[in-house]
Amino acid sequence: MRQFIQLFGQLLAPSFRRFYQALDNPQSAQQLVQIEICDRLIQSEYGKSLNIRSVADWHQVPIVDYDQLKPWILGKQNSKQKRISLTPEPILFYEKTSGSSGAVKWIPYTRSLRKSFNQMFCVWAHDLIQNGPKFSTGKLYACISPQLDSLDSKFNNSLSLQNDLDYLDNWLRWFLHPWLVMPEKLESLQNYQQFKHQLSLALLQAEQLEIISIWSPSFLQTHLNYIQENQELLSKELQKKISNERLQLLTEPQISWQKLWSNLKLISCWDAANSGDGAKGLQLQFPNVFVQGKGLLATEAPMTIPLIEANGYVPVLDEVFFEFEDDQGCFYQLHELSVGQKYTIILSQKGGLYRYRIGDRIRVSGIYHHTPCFEFLGRQESISDLVGEKLQESFVCQILERLNIPETCFKSLVPVANPPHYILLLDQVVESPQILAKNLDIALSQSIQYQRARLLDQLAPPQVFISPKIPELLALYRVRSGSIWGGVKYPILATSPINADLFNQLKFQL
Repeated sequence: MRQFIQLFGQLLAPSFRRFYQALDNPQSAQQLVQIEICDRLIQSEYGKSLNIRSVADWHQVPIVDYDQLKPWILGKQNSKQKRISLTPEPILFYEKTSGSSGAVKWIPYTRSLRKSFNQMFCVWAHDLIQNGPKFSTGKLYACISPQLDSLDSKFNNSLSLQNDLDYLDNWLRWFLHPWLVMPEKLESLQNYQQFKHQLSLALLQAEQLEIISIWSPSFLQTHLNYIQENQELLSKELQKKISNERLQLLTEPQISWQKLWSNLKLISCWDAANSGDGAKGLQLQFPNVFVQGKGLLATEAPMTIPLIEANGYVPVLDEVFFEFEDDQGCFYQLHELSVGQKYTIILSQKGGLYRYRIGDRIRVSGIYHHTPCFEFLGRQESISDLVGEKLQESFVCQILERLNIPETCFKSLVPVANPPHYILLLDQVVESPQILAKNLDIALSQSIQYQRARLLDQLAPPQVFISPKIPELLALYRVRSGSIWGGVKYPILATSPINADLFNQLKFQL
């Protein structure tokens, strides 16, 4: 099997070589992809409405966010009731995003956009085969999220992706399919408890599992918790389906995950911003496994590739056109970036998003083959303001770091409307919630606006909720609004007051 995996690596080598050539001249690579994307824009109804005739008119294309493009994405029509498009290519399907804001967005996918994801995967897989762990079985679990009926009836019948590999071209999915770990009767699983149970069974039967590719680390943690809590039930169902040695491991008071999946070599997941704690938690549970961050990978576009030799995240510069804005409002292209500086990303991709403000902030961590590497810092500055306290996300991040709670793998500060106050959500911690709440209040009072609001009794004292169930409850609440479970992001500072029913569910867990 090792020889077969190496042969697969050779099949991916041409994509890898093309990408490496682009890294040596980022300005030229970006000019080529800008021209290609602009040609698509010129042919689209959107481009014609902006009077774009060549790449020289690029400055006339407005910088937009999703809400500004939403009428075009959802089917804007002209006076003759003709569909107006963002791209001359046919739309294959619309895929949902699950961003930290909670608002569901539908992103149109074309063949060219899927090819961009395909190119990113080929480069990443080739790098892992050449420079990563010595894979020998190839057994792979790629993130699968159960599908509920969407609340947006317009797209109820449209194709939505089932797992990570659906971002790839047909030939590559066909090639990888024999190595996939899949739960049984996936299409019929609409209940989340059933899904957790079936996926847990599938993972436990995959003794040769080598690779786990997920989005949020909490998705895997939820299933590890489920296995730990349902050892007896799962053991009974797995009699004569797994070895006696693994059944014995499954019945231990504290399961050794590393021993249970002794062949596991790679976990690919988000590991930056608020996913950092979750990724570190997985690394502690799988000490011999390479936990590799995905870098900047979104439903809207593949933005970076984690390259082992680069020790960082390299932009997909031959498929996506990047522009950057600094804190002073100045704009730059990729080759103009400075190491150590921070920027927000504006991207243009091959599926119909042009000069799209995706909202991600990055710091240039270094240079690899003349190309800047990115470190994901989080979303553009978020502010929570119940009564004038104006808490900023960067300030909250610093405060939570100073609380010294290294044992937690999840933390999020959430406003509550009635009475106005904040709750800190944690999955696990040694300190008592009462002491933590007192320390949190003192720390937040370093903000003059917060301190004033507390002194005037505009804000009640903060509370601390601690339960390993919290990440799952938050995810399932978002799923009921149309988000995808495996891709839910958790903000370190929520900017909207928590839903009353969700608040009561969380409180019930205490």
